[in-house]
Amino acid sequence: MDTLLKQRILRAFALTEDLVAHLDETALALDLAGLPSNRLAGQLWCVVGARESYARALRGGRWQGFGCSLAEPRRKDAVLAALARTRQDFADLDFDGLADGQQALALDLLEHEVQHHGQIIRYVYANGLRFPASWTERYTV
Repeated sequence: MDTLLKQRILRAFALTEDLVAHLDETALALDLAGLPSNRLAGQLWCVVGARESYARALRGGRWQGFGCSLAEPRRKDAVLAALARTRQDFADLDFDGLADGQQALALDLLEHEVQHHGQIIRYVYANGLRFPASWTERYTV
């Protein structure tokens, strides 16, 4: 289970990176007019912050609060660097022998990332953007 969980988390992380790499930087400032939702950049800020926060929680064995180091979520290079760094943080984590509470935290993170994928799909469709091949293959979009 631990290895499968890590693989699924890293797959979701790679999908997020693929999408950001695929989009033009101007897309990061897009929102959904008239709907109570953050801009795409705000969605990505939350993704990075969750990854950082859950990594701290997994290392510390318990939730320690939310924080995000991504200061410029509308800059594509900054977002991609943060996504790559946080993906590598999780690739380096030892998932073997996670305690039940740590497994639950890791599952919460996976759910969070995928939930943002659903929100981001709405942004892409609503703003007439296109998906990278990895998203078309994974989500049939």
